[in-house]
Amino acid sequence: MTRPLNRDCSLEELERDRWPAPSADDTRLVATALTLRRRPIGELTVEDMRLLIGQDIGLPYLLPLALEVLRENPMAEGHMYEGDLLSAVLTRNPSVWAEHSELGRELRVIVLKLTGLPPDLQQKVERFLAP
Repeated sequence: MTRPLNRDCSLEELERDRWPAPSADDTRLVATALTLRRRPIGELTVEDMRLLIGQDIGLPYLLPLALEVLRENPMAEGHMYEGDLLSAVLTRNPSVWAEHSELGRELRVIVLKLTGLPPDLQQKVERFLAP
């Protein structure tokens, strides 16, 4: 996606799709995702992006933001472990990268520079880079 993002808008506003408010029956994950969709994307933390990207929510808007973070710090960390944002980004369905090829190329540049990764993250990088 090459068009500028309006960071003052939420995913709901950008996608023009309102999801229901969290209910008492929702899991914590679902409630958090529903709440984060209402927050302006410019206010999302690394952890917020990790969680939403991991659930395939708002990818056309969040992947460019995540790559901005990863450009500066490929091992950016949410609440899970060092490199958890990179892990979330790398493990998206390959069709995402076919649809957003420019972002996929940028991610390749980022990961090709990485060395000394933990084995599980290195495996994710290798799967991403495989033809």
